[in-house]
Amino acid sequence: MTALTLSTAGAATLRADALVVGVAKGPKGPVVAAGAEAVDKAYDGKLAAVLDALGASGAEGETTKLPAPDGLKVPVVLAVGLGPVPEKDESYDEEALRRAAGAAARALHGTKKAAFALPLDDASAITAVAEGALLGAYAFTAYQGGENKAARKNGDKNGGPKQPLAEVALLGAKPRDKEHKAAVERATVVATEVNVARDLINTPPNDLTPEAFAAVASATAKEHGLKVQVLDEKALTKGGFGGIMGVGKGSENPPRLVKIAYTHPKAEKHLAFVGKGITYDSGGISLKPAGHNETMKCDMSGAAAVFASVVAAAKLGLEVNVTGWLALAENMPSGSATRPGDVLRMYSGKTVEVLNTDAEGRLVLGDALTKASEENPDAIVDVATLTGAMVLALGNRTFAIMANDDAFRTAVHEIAEEVGEASWPMPLPADLRKGMDSPTADIANMGERMGGGLVAGLFLQEFVGEGITWAHLDIAGPAFHEGAPYGYTPKGGTGSAVRTLVRLAERTATGDLG
Repeated sequence: MTALTLSTAGAATLRADALVVGVAKGPKGPVVAAGAEAVDKAYDGKLAAVLDALGASGAEGETTKLPAPDGLKVPVVLAVGLGPVPEKDESYDEEALRRAAGAAARALHGTKKAAFALPLDDASAITAVAEGALLGAYAFTAYQGGENKAARKNGDKNGGPKQPLAEVALLGAKPRDKEHKAAVERATVVATEVNVARDLINTPPNDLTPEAFAAVASATAKEHGLKVQVLDEKALTKGGFGGIMGVGKGSENPPRLVKIAYTHPKAEKHLAFVGKGITYDSGGISLKPAGHNETMKCDMSGAAAVFASVVAAAKLGLEVNVTGWLALAENMPSGSATRPGDVLRMYSGKTVEVLNTDAEGRLVLGDALTKASEENPDAIVDVATLTGAMVLALGNRTFAIMANDDAFRTAVHEIAEEVGEASWPMPLPADLRKGMDSPTADIANMGERMGGGLVAGLFLQEFVGEGITWAHLDIAGPAFHEGAPYGYTPKGGTGSAVRTLVRLAERTATGDLG
């Protein structure tokens, strides 16, 4: 993990391998942002003109490297775009700062130390820049560089892939200011856990089986003093978890249901987070078509987000009880796999006719939602890469929010926007429920094709305990990024929804949910 510190040194005096400054997009060309005054002076006040001559505009995420002039104790200056210049008396948007810091950190892969001289008007800006830098510096290299081990052993520094930026020093903040110090500490915790979720998502499915994921949760729980319970296939069968067992029985790697709980002695509220953890999804007997299997290791992104969020709540010491439920299974076709037409008896006792074995996420979540409801939490939030329909509706960067309470749905949406995670509230139209009527069972796991993402939400609602506030986050779009990296978002697992869940826990702890 990249080290992050607050420094009292000036931009012109700090020794580092690179110095990051912000540049905004003005009406007549690039404008040097606050925090870089000493750097601009070293360029004789012509930094904006130099950047303009090089074609830089200040557009969001744009990076331009320059040789440092005399007067600076760094060899390289990296100018990063912040987007449009703010209106008079307004500060830069936090998400713009977060993305700029992320883009700069990505551009500095292979660098040991960088100083960031970006606009830091308050603690919120410090949090944004710190998060962006730590998230942008992420790289998943655990399975790379095998052919270069001998070279590294013999002292060849070029053996293996470039390593992430090792150290970030934030300039312009106050290390002894309690708010500034707390902002960095919080950003470090949150970014660390987002990156943990990314690591889990990126781990190949032959290594991250349900059993392996459960082992990671157990070890982490022990490290942080959390309570953990793991139900294996014998306990799941005995307990009547027909949804989880029905999905997992086609695989040689049996399913697990993991409960990981953080409690605070002064807590007055209890949140339950439920995560879909399909460690690999082939579609089962309803096999996915060619071209749709390659990234299906990411189908446990919801469980990764839930796991990381509970750990973050514990590390932050939030005055709220948070219980995470990880519904883990591998969906594979075999002679023992659930078939289309089979009927499963869920943990709730409700029977489900399985019309499509590739609609498996709702089955494992149904069992986990019922189990979570038994503890009567103040609210349940489930997180899942649930439907391709939501990707069609909202694209690859926005997740959907459905809920049985309009005010809670609005609150979760506002929280997501606050932390920089794009989301959109979606309805649960009652008329779509009829499409899941089954002549054989209490409900089918499929309904109308149109509005399929909403149908999935309606299915899940059937398994939420009566009177419990609930929200469903369908993160199928933003959970796994297949394109080129941008801002602080890498290629591969993104850790989507972790920041939203952590902020929800914080707001619940302080009673500030509106």
